[in-house]
Amino acid sequence: MNQDYEPRAVERAAQDFWHSARAFEVTEDPSREKYYCLSMFPYPSGKLHMGHVRNYTIGDVMSRYQRMLGKNVLQPMGFDAFGLPAENAAIANNTAPAKWTYANIEYMKQQLDALGFGYDWTREVQTCRPDYYRWEQLLFTRLMKKGLVYRKNAVVNWDPIDQTVLANEQVVEGRGWRSGAVVERREIPQWFLKITAYAQELLDGLDQLPGWPDSVKTMQRNWIGRSEGLEFQFAIEGHDPLIVYTTRPDTIMGVTYAAVAAEHPLALAAAANNPELAAFLKDAGRSGVAEAEMETMEKRGMPLGIDAIHPITGAKVPVWAANFVLMGYGSGAVMAVPGHDERDFAFALKYGLPIQQVVAIEGETYDLTRWQDWYADKLHPQMRIVNSGALDGLNYKQAFDALVQRFEKDGTGKRRVNFRLRDWGVSRQRYWGCPIPVIYCAKCDAQPVPEDQLPVVLPEDVEFTGVKSPIKADPNWRKTTCPNCGGPAERETDTFDTFFESSWYSARFTSPGAQELVDERANYWLPVDQYIGGIEHAILHLLYFRFFHKLMRDEGFVKGDEPATNLLTQGMVVKETYFTEKDGKKTWINPADVLIEHDAKGHPLSAKLATDGSPVQIGGVEKMSKSKNNGIDPQVLIDRYGADTVRLFAMFASPPDASLEWNDSGVEGAARFMRRLWRGVHTHVAQGPATALDIGVLTPAQKTMRAALHDTLAKIGDDYGRRKQYNTAIAAVMELMNTVAKFEDGSPQGRAVLQEIWESIVLVLNPIVPHATHALWQALTGRSDALDARFPVADDTARVKDVIALVVQVNGKLRGHIEVARIATQDEIIAIALADENVRKFIGDAAPKKKIVVPGKLVNIVV
Repeated sequence: MNQDYEPRAVERAAQDFWHSARAFEVTEDPSREKYYCLSMFPYPSGKLHMGHVRNYTIGDVMSRYQRMLGKNVLQPMGFDAFGLPAENAAIANNTAPAKWTYANIEYMKQQLDALGFGYDWTREVQTCRPDYYRWEQLLFTRLMKKGLVYRKNAVVNWDPIDQTVLANEQVVEGRGWRSGAVVERREIPQWFLKITAYAQELLDGLDQLPGWPDSVKTMQRNWIGRSEGLEFQFAIEGHDPLIVYTTRPDTIMGVTYAAVAAEHPLALAAAANNPELAAFLKDAGRSGVAEAEMETMEKRGMPLGIDAIHPITGAKVPVWAANFVLMGYGSGAVMAVPGHDERDFAFALKYGLPIQQVVAIEGETYDLTRWQDWYADKLHPQMRIVNSGALDGLNYKQAFDALVQRFEKDGTGKRRVNFRLRDWGVSRQRYWGCPIPVIYCAKCDAQPVPEDQLPVVLPEDVEFTGVKSPIKADPNWRKTTCPNCGGPAERETDTFDTFFESSWYSARFTSPGAQELVDERANYWLPVDQYIGGIEHAILHLLYFRFFHKLMRDEGFVKGDEPATNLLTQGMVVKETYFTEKDGKKTWINPADVLIEHDAKGHPLSAKLATDGSPVQIGGVEKMSKSKNNGIDPQVLIDRYGADTVRLFAMFASPPDASLEWNDSGVEGAARFMRRLWRGVHTHVAQGPATALDIGVLTPAQKTMRAALHDTLAKIGDDYGRRKQYNTAIAAVMELMNTVAKFEDGSPQGRAVLQEIWESIVLVLNPIVPHATHALWQALTGRSDALDARFPVADDTARVKDVIALVVQVNGKLRGHIEVARIATQDEIIAIALADENVRKFIGDAAPKKKIVVPGKLVNIVV
C-alpha cells in the first residue's frame, strides 16, 4: 500500500470493485434475515445539498452495518421527479420540464455514487416515468370503483394569472409566490381520496409503532384530531336548518351569534339583494385557506340580516358571515360562544355582540371586558355550568350527556365522533405531474380509464410557458371516447399532487419490473425496517405513506398494517449566516466569502467581505438553505478531501437525530483522522506479516491492550446497534488509537495483538468510511471482502483483567489509587493500600481502627 493517503485513487478503486462485483444488487432469500433500509428519496434539483449527504450517509452506515451482521440488505434509491420546481426551471431555462429533470437525475446519480452509497440501482424509480405512475393510476381507478375516491367542489387558493391552485405555502402575503397576483379563494371541482375513512385506524396504528419518534406520533395524533362532540341544528325561518358541530355543548347557553363561511348558501342568498354584503363576501373570498393564516389574519364579518333560533331558549341568534369560517371545514358554520372562545370573544368585542358567561370555577371572578381562558380546562374539578337554566351546577360531562340525550330524543342532534383530518385533495392544475386517469362523458359523467388503457401518458415534448398547462391547452390530447357508451369524451387535465408518488415508492422498490403495482416480492421485503428522513415530513408525507400502505393492503397488494417498523428523523445541517442590509432589504452572503474576527474564546466579533473588506452583519445559525445562501457544496468538499472525510464528519459532528452545526475546522479534523488511520495501518503492515495470536502466552501488558480493544468493541457494538449513535463510536475508535500509540511492543505476540486491533478498527469504521477501509482491509489481510466481513464482536473473556484498579480512602475521603491482582486476598489488598505513599501521608503514625475492603471497588482505612 502507498504510504500517503490519496482519497481520489482509493475511492475510485473501491467503487470500481463494487461496481464490477455488482456488490449491492440483492434478491429475495427466505433463508436469510432481511433488512430493508430506506432514506426518503430526493427531488432532482440538480445538486445534492448537505442535508442529502447527511441523510443518505446515515442510511448507508445502517445498511452496511446490517450487512456485516449477515443480513440480506436492500437499500434502494430513486427520484421524486414530478413537481412545480421543474416547471419554474423550464420557464427560467426555456426548456421542457422533462429534459431538465432527466439531466438533473443523471448528475445527481453521479454525486450519489461519488459518495460511495451502496444502492441497488437496478431498482431505481423515477416517478415521472410512465412505467412507475401507471400503477398509481391503476390503484386510483380501483379506489374510484370502491367509492374511496370522489369529486366535489372545494375552496382553494387560486392564482388568476398562473391559472392554477396554489398550496398554502405558495401564498405569500396574499399573493401568488410566482406571479405576484392577488390570490382568490375560489371553489372549483377537485378529486379527493377518503383518508377520513381510515382516520381511526391511522390513529390507533400509532400505538403499534414503538420504533417511531414520539414527537412524530404526537404530531400525527394532533393532525388526525379525534374529538367527540354534539352535532345539532338551529332552525331558521324560510331556510334549511343551520347545522353545527361542537366539542363543548356544555357552553350552548353562551351562544350569542352564529358565523358562516363566505361561500355558505345562507350568505349567498342574503347577498343576492345586498350589494354591500356581496362585496364583503367577494373580498373575504380572497383570503387564503391555510389554518395558520386564518389564525393570524384580521377577523372580519358582516351580519346577514337573518336570525337563527336557539334550540333551547328559542331566542333569536344573529347569523354573520365571517372570513375565519371555511366552507370546506365541517358544515361551514360555527356556533359562537364569545365568553369562552378567544376568537369569538375578539369578534364580539369588535362588533359589539353580547358576551355571556356560562362556565365558572368556584372562587374565581370573570371580567367580561378582557379575555380569560376558561374554555380549555373543561375537566377542572371545580368547573360548573352557570347562567344556563336546568344545566346550572353540572360539570362538563354531566352537561354533555344531558344535552346529547335531549337532542337525540328530539331528533335535532346526535353525539358524533369527528376528526380534524380532512379528505386528501389530490387534484393539481399543473402540467408536470401524473395525469389523473378519468374520462368525462356528457352522458355517463366521470368514468375511470379502463385498466387496459393505462397508463395515461403525460406528453413530455411540449412548449411550456407556465401560464397554462400544455395538456389543458391541447384539444387533441384531451379528446377520447367514453369507455362506457363509446361516445365522444374528454380526459381529465388535472394531475396528481406529488405526494401521491412518494406515498408508495417504498413498495415499488421491492418489485422492480412487476406487471402489477407490486408482486409477491413485496411481502419478503416489507415492512421497511428503517426509514430515514426529516422531521418536516412528520405529518403530510408520513401520514399519506401510512394511508397508502393500508389502501394497498386492502387491495391485496401487500400484507401488514404499517409500512415501516422504525423511523429516524435526522437533525438539520445548520451553519452561520451573514448579510448586508440596504433600504430594509437583506442580501445574504455565503460564509465562504466572509472573513471573521474572533475573540479569545473563539466567538465571532465582526465580519467583512473577503473581496473588498466591507462590513457584513452576523446573522444567526440556521438551516443550510438557498434562501439564506449559507450552503456548502458537497462536491467541493469531495474534490478537496474525499468522500470518506465528508462521510466521517457527517457522522462524527453530532448524533443522527440532532442538528449538525457545520464548521470547516471539523472537516479539517476529519481529514487529519483519515490520514492518521492510514499511517497507522501502513506502519503496521510495513513491518511484515504478523504472527498468529496465541492468547495463552500473552504478557500482562499485551492482555491489557487486548482488554482495551474488546472494551471498545463492546461499546461500539452498542453504539451501532441499540443506540445508533455513530459519533460516540467514532470517538471510541479515536480513544483506542491513542492507547495503541503508547503500546510499543514489537514482539511476535505484540504484533499479533496489533494485527487484531487494526483489523477490528478497520471493520468497525467500514460502514462509515468504506473506501479507505476497503483498501486497508486488503493491505491487512490480502482479502477484498471488507463489505461482507463480520462486524467485530467483543470477546468477554478478553475483557477480564488480571489486574484491577481500586481507590483508597482514609476516613471516607479519596487519598489514593492502587492496582492489585484480581485474585489478591483482602490482607494483600490492605497491605498494598497501606504501603501507598500518599495514603501513608494521611494516616501518619495513627494505628488504623478499621480496614474495609469493598471487592472490586475500594479500600477504606479508618483512623
